[in-house]
Formats: sequence, C-alpha cells, structure tokens
Amino acid sequence: MPKRWLRERRRDPYYRRAKEEGYRSRAAFKLLQANKKYNFIKTGDVVADLGAAPGGWTQVASKIVGSRGFVLSVDLCEIKNLNQKNVKTVVADIKDPKCSDFIMENLPRNPDVILSDASPNISGVWDVDHARQIELADAALEIAKNILCFNGYFFCKVFHGDLLKGFIDEIKRQYGFVKIVKPSASRKKSSEIYILVKKSLEGNNKNSY
Repeated sequence: MPKRWLRERRRDPYYRRAKEEGYRSRAAFKLLQANKKYNFIKTGDVVADLGAAPGGWTQVASKIVGSRGFVLSVDLCEIKNLNQKNVKTVVADIKDPKCSDFIMENLPRNPDVILSDASPNISGVWDVDHARQIELADAALEIAKNILCFNGYFFCKVFHGDLLKGFIDEIKRQYGFVKIVKPSASRKKSSEIYILVKKSLEGNNKNSY
C-alpha cells in the first residue's frame, strides 16, 4: 500500500475510533450516523446486509436490532465470525438471480431493512469503477424488490457518475421517493453517496422522511 495512503488512514479520526470501539471498518460510523438521523433500523428488525465484508455494518445493525432481531451478512468473501448470536454470515453473489431465494432460506422472515455497502475492486479507471458499482447497486435493488417487506427500508451506496441518474430514476419508478444521504464519516473527497427509500403500502408517491 502507498505510504501516503497509510499515513492518511492513521490520521483519520474514524479509522482510529473504529479501532478503539472494536468495529471492523470505519464505514460503521456511516451507518451509525445515517440511522441516528433517519431511524430506519430498529430494535427487533430483520436485516440483510449485502456486500458486508469485513462486517462493520453488520456489527452496527446487530447492536441496534438486539437479541429480538436478526442480521444476515452476505458477501462473496467469507466473513470472519462476528461472535454475535443474532448474526449469520453466508457466502453468496448478490448478482446471482437466485440470490434472493438463497437469502430468504437463511432469514426467519422477509427483511425489514436491506443494506448494501457493496463496492467493486477499484481499478482506478473511473468509468469502469462507476459502472461496476452501479451494477452492484442494481443487484441489491433487485433483491430489495423481491424480498423487502412492506414499509421496509433499502439503504444503498452508489458512486457519482453518468449512470447515477438512471439508477435514481429507476428507484423513483419503484418507490417514488429517494433520500440522498452523505454521512459526515464519508470522506468529502469521496464520490460515494447513499440512497434511502421506503417500500410503502400506499404506493409509489407517498414515501417521506
């Protein structure tokens, strides 16, 4: 790893806090901040965490849902045991058309929340990285369409780029309302943003936060 990147990471307050508080990644604070503001994960919820490795978001969700809730952590890579009774980790490809069925086989019921912090291996070629990330976001959106319970929430990472508008337009067609979220733990220079939507019983145009 470049020495400059390592120095910047060590100076990062969220990186240090993650180490101090036992979170596996600084990304944990992005979810903590977003949920503090919008309260989309609650005690007792069932949560599917897509693209979950190394497990920072799963750790956060597990604490919020508590012993009455459940979190399924899904990634292409095996996730090291989190030692939480309300967490199960599985290896799966969210782009696989059968992934929705596989997820449901490992959940007690339809999820109240679907999270996706999935990111491709960054190549450094922005158009390629953006397209790959939107592909993952599309896959997560399809899973949410298939299995998210009514009045459930979908919270997903996306990158700025030419394909973002089309992705947001697709969400608006399905859900009607899109909330763009940029937690303070997300680096200002980062092109990532997060999208929060609610699957409403009332139809596509009555969601609000």
